[in-house]
Amino acid sequence: MNNRQPTLDEVALRAGVSRGTVSRVINDREHVSKKARQAVKSAIEELGYVPSMAARSLASQRRGAVVLAISSDDPALFANLFFAEVISGVNAVIEETDLELLLVLAASERGRARLTRILQSRGADGVMLLALRENDPLSKVAENGGVPVVHGGRPLNRVPQWYVDADNRGGARQAVEHLLATGRRSIATVTGSLDMHVGVSRYLGFREAVALAGLSDRRVAHGDFTEAGGAAAMTQLLDEHPDLDAVFVASDAMAAGALRVLRDRGRTVPGDIAVVGFNDIVTAQHTQPALTTVRQPIEALGREMTRMLVRLINGEQPTPLILPTELVIRESA
Repeated sequence: MNNRQPTLDEVALRAGVSRGTVSRVINDREHVSKKARQAVKSAIEELGYVPSMAARSLASQRRGAVVLAISSDDPALFANLFFAEVISGVNAVIEETDLELLLVLAASERGRARLTRILQSRGADGVMLLALRENDPLSKVAENGGVPVVHGGRPLNRVPQWYVDADNRGGARQAVEHLLATGRRSIATVTGSLDMHVGVSRYLGFREAVALAGLSDRRVAHGDFTEAGGAAAMTQLLDEHPDLDAVFVASDAMAAGALRVLRDRGRTVPGDIAVVGFNDIVTAQHTQPALTTVRQPIEALGREMTRMLVRLINGEQPTPLILPTELVIRESA
């Protein structure tokens, strides 16, 4: 006769929710949907699960946790205002729950190993992924962890089940269409990293807009979303295309570097060359001149990916979300 008691994990599997959700139901905690709570209670009854007093005591002292895993190990990461705004959005939602936030920089093998240990030890109820590159091993580590995974931005060459992204392609088209509307015809672009979906999407938006206008899409220099990368790419464009009269730069950080090079080379903005960036980070308002840019709802990206993850943890089934972008016209274009 088998007298083995069912485990918390078996209850979670039967209910179709995370282990953390089962613990919250057992301990009558908040932030569990009515549907998930009923599924857990039904699974407990069907399996005959009886939580021990020790287990209940331990679970009641442990707060649930989620991981924000960023595919970067750059020490300058937190100087990047994009990541700072995303984290601010994530934290705003976390503060409304009883969850803890764990931040893991996981571009290196050591960082990925740390995330693996957290997931294997049941130290987190869900994972959010940010800044993935092509064939990024971080994606597999997270998805093998047995918890819900939400992507902030889509990875390149595949569509995950759950993600929150911005309309990067449409935003890039808006930027170029604005330059065309102001009479510019020799339009160049500084791309972002092309091993990232965001970089490819903004580049494709540029190509579509100039192609529809019957113009060349060959004025291209590749950047890496950093100010230094934008400066190097702008230098290349000026050397190779001295006739250019406008440039769409795929991030505000790179655009700040491009503006510095244009100033050093004696080109007026927007008189000689109009410039449009992308993101609308705080920096865009304080460049010289102030930067026309495509506003990406960065803090909202952090908020919405966290809300999606909380819903998944609670046994709900949210749908992917693409946030709209809008052009913000300032002095540079």
